[in-house]
Amino acid sequence: MAKGFFKDRQVVLLCPLMNCSTTQLPYSNTGYFSKVVIDYLNGSPELRPFYEHLPNIEGIKAAIGQRQQFIQERKLLVEGLQEQYKSLSPAEKVQRNIQSLLLDNTFTITTAHQPAIFTGHLYFIYKIVHTIRLADQLKKELPEYNFVPVFWMGSEDADLDELGNIWLSGDKLVWNTRQTGAVGRMNTKGLDQMIHRISGELSVLPHGEELIKMIREAYLNSPDIQTATFKLIHELFAEYGLVTIIPDTALLKRLMVSVFEDDLYHQTPGTIVEKTIAKLGEHYKVQANPRAINLFYLKDGIRELIEWKNDHYEVRNTQLRFTKAELAVELNEHPDRFSPNVILRGLYQETLLPNIAFIGGGGETSYWLELKDLFHHYKVPYPVLVVRNSFLMVEKKWEEKIERMGLQISDFFQGEQQLLTLLVTRQANGHLKLSQELEATSQLYEAIRLKASQVDETLVAHIEALKARTVKPLQELEKKMLRAEKRKYEAEQQQIQQIRQALFPTGGLQERVENFMPYYAKWGRQFIDCIYKSSLSLEQEFVIIKES
Repeated sequence: MAKGFFKDRQVVLLCPLMNCSTTQLPYSNTGYFSKVVIDYLNGSPELRPFYEHLPNIEGIKAAIGQRQQFIQERKLLVEGLQEQYKSLSPAEKVQRNIQSLLLDNTFTITTAHQPAIFTGHLYFIYKIVHTIRLADQLKKELPEYNFVPVFWMGSEDADLDELGNIWLSGDKLVWNTRQTGAVGRMNTKGLDQMIHRISGELSVLPHGEELIKMIREAYLNSPDIQTATFKLIHELFAEYGLVTIIPDTALLKRLMVSVFEDDLYHQTPGTIVEKTIAKLGEHYKVQANPRAINLFYLKDGIRELIEWKNDHYEVRNTQLRFTKAELAVELNEHPDRFSPNVILRGLYQETLLPNIAFIGGGGETSYWLELKDLFHHYKVPYPVLVVRNSFLMVEKKWEEKIERMGLQISDFFQGEQQLLTLLVTRQANGHLKLSQELEATSQLYEAIRLKASQVDETLVAHIEALKARTVKPLQELEKKMLRAEKRKYEAEQQQIQQIRQALFPTGGLQERVENFMPYYAKWGRQFIDCIYKSSLSLEQEFVIIKES
């Protein structure tokens, strides 16, 4: 990574308990984002055929215009949300936002995620806050419309290996349960042991008791994971008006019966998306591949793919079999038993919600780029794709250590050896470089080459070979000098390792490993408020948050 890439645009945010400042840098300078994401953010012409609107205010206006032409089942949506929110007393701002969805000038800004226990990784929080921030910003810029932030809970996901664990202080805490099927439908038995472990570590912090009370109430007084997640999200974000929707209901899925039938009986969605990814795959790695049938059968502890085999439908890894007629009855009587995979999930979301923008991570953005033709086929408006905000939280103690080493936080996006090289070369003030000597050698051989060429042009190749045999040992000597100097920096190397492990645990982005709870236990709701104030809307840059 090139030295000096860091764009220092600093904003000081004052919070009663937590002072923080932010600095932004392009995603392309972090080294942690895929080519397709970087190209999307840079407006690459190769990607332009695969999405509808640019991620800017003009794109938002165009998305609103398309959404206004779509017949929206607003009453059905509000009915489903009101039924869902009966399980708790929603905050006034949430109630107002739900009611506003009946109005034709109300649109949603949506993000989505599975119900990872205790919210899983930090980016779970970041994408929700980004959704809230964008909705608030659009209300200021387009006051003639209402914008409601929505969290779409992917509670039908069955990947317990991904959703059933968190990292805390470098330890992986795993929920030991033998339940199968959709994680959202699983009961919360056994999570009390994890909460006990979390309490032992975090309850001593200033807001630790508040946090433990919150997660106990959510998880130990709920019948299942989706209800627990629903309660926790409401507790964290109700004051911002966030509306959470659990789409795993017969009432709401009935809206998708015709599409589900088309998938089961004609395999239309898979055929459309296959054609799109054939084009997209010419330049980029494909994120999600469609199947012939893109629906799971969802009942009790089962969430398994539906397949057409030997003139009947089978539910994989079970003894369940259906004829076409039997499956038609099952679908119409129990639409909640049919669960869309990644290819159909977005279509369900955009059919149900009056949505104009979807906020997702790099992987989500990549698979949404496969879906535009699918949306066109079913005449459903395609939203503006906004790459979710990413943050690096830097506590004051780490920033102070970095400053004492004469480095910047941005330097730590490089690898350990690159950082050590940077530190050593800066402190050596050029004494480890043979730049002048190498330049002098090049000039010497250039002069010899000019003289020799006047005598015999065939001598030029011999002189170039002599130059290479001279320059290469000098370059190797330069490397040996650097390695020798590095050996004197054992203490600094250990400190670099310690800081990198704190900022980039397991070598990856902090937000993809750590959980929000230690930050909340330390700063309370001011942590959420600081993320909100630090969040960008449509600017699309990586943000470093420094504790002041």
